[in-house]
Amino acid sequence: MAKFEFEVDKIGDVSDGYHTFNELYYHRMMLFLVICKTYKNKAWKSWKHDDGSMFNNSFIVGVETPEGQYTYHYNKNFYELFDVKELEFAPKWDGHEPKDITRLLSLIDNV
Repeated sequence: MAKFEFEVDKIGDVSDGYHTFNELYYHRMMLFLVICKTYKNKAWKSWKHDDGSMFNNSFIVGVETPEGQYTYHYNKNFYELFDVKELEFAPKWDGHEPKDITRLLSLIDNV
């Protein structure tokens, strides 16, 4: 497999020819925002993980599904977009990984 190397000022500006990483992350955030607004009674946000830590300039937002939680971290500038329950500490991480994205489908059967 060929390996490509190139220089960019910001990794978020890397494009597949159609979208930059920044655009795709923004789109993902908007889609998750729709999920959180649709299932507002199952969604939450917090400035802190359950242990009190947090990444610089970030917050966590999550939704509890019948199959477990699913979460994302976002820049603090987007905190007010997520009009969901605010918690002092996020629930303890249940070990979910990116492959567990299909947990979100379990929300549909439990409207």
